[in-house]
Amino acid sequence: MLSRKALLPFALASLSCAVLCAQTLEDGMMMPRKALCTGFLYTHDGWDRYWEGTLERGNGNIGTITTESVTWFGNYGITDRLNVIAMVPYVWTEASQGVLHSMSGFQDLTLAAKFRLLETPFTSQGSLSAIVVGSLGAPTSDYTPDFYPLSIGSASKRASTRTTLHFQSKQGFFVNGSAAYTWRGKVTLDRPAYFTDGQLYLTDQVAMPDVFDFTVSAGYLKGGLQVPITFSQQSTLGGGDIRRQDMPFVSNRMNFSRLEAVVMYALPKPKRVSLRLAASQVLSGRNVGQSTAFTAGLLYTFAF
Repeated sequence: MLSRKALLPFALASLSCAVLCAQTLEDGMMMPRKALCTGFLYTHDGWDRYWEGTLERGNGNIGTITTESVTWFGNYGITDRLNVIAMVPYVWTEASQGVLHSMSGFQDLTLAAKFRLLETPFTSQGSLSAIVVGSLGAPTSDYTPDFYPLSIGSASKRASTRTTLHFQSKQGFFVNGSAAYTWRGKVTLDRPAYFTDGQLYLTDQVAMPDVFDFTVSAGYLKGGLQVPITFSQQSTLGGGDIRRQDMPFVSNRMNFSRLEAVVMYALPKPKRVSLRLAASQVLSGRNVGQSTAFTAGLLYTFAF
């Protein structure tokens, strides 16, 4: 039931630098000083089965829920150790059956600073990096969060901190581990009361539970090629379940585990252009859709 975004998420003149444009908030790569990577990613996400609490089911009233997004991404290297990242998606949703209408609009702007604390030789086989990330997010449009599963987002302001450890071998293979905690602000509804988690609230303010997530990835990174496979898990620290035969609610507990495969390739021509292809599958969850997502995008690097 979460709107899937390409986050994530995500070339200098040489191919070995171009692949760095693939970086996301979770990985262990950095853009070089005075290099700007920017581009667009398109994601198509769909599901026809979901978890109502822990019960896996389908729903003929909505059929298949499709979420599409085009995300602008920018990453600038202030120094070799400090990067600033910005991204904002335009999202649209649709149900294949029933009377629920589609929604579309710009979702949330994310701004982040990514800092490499250390990079040191680790055994004779490679090097170890430690990276910290701080990020802020806020809605960029007046969309409603009170229409799940077709809402384009939660409309909650948020702040997040992340720590990443990255091992890169001399042969090109790598292992990456990352964990983050996200604080979420209250959401305002267009109604004076709501019912969730067995309780009636006589207010339009919804307290949003915080979120913890972690990712573990392994793959190959050398020259103009990057091929990671990533397992990620999100745990919402509070919130109720979807009531039987009811719509989801914005503060519901939304947990999931997901497997993703990515291919990132720095094209020989035109130079400084990188192609990103990805596919992911939600393996298990709670109050989320059992979704399959595909992403394609082009990124370009300016060297100043």
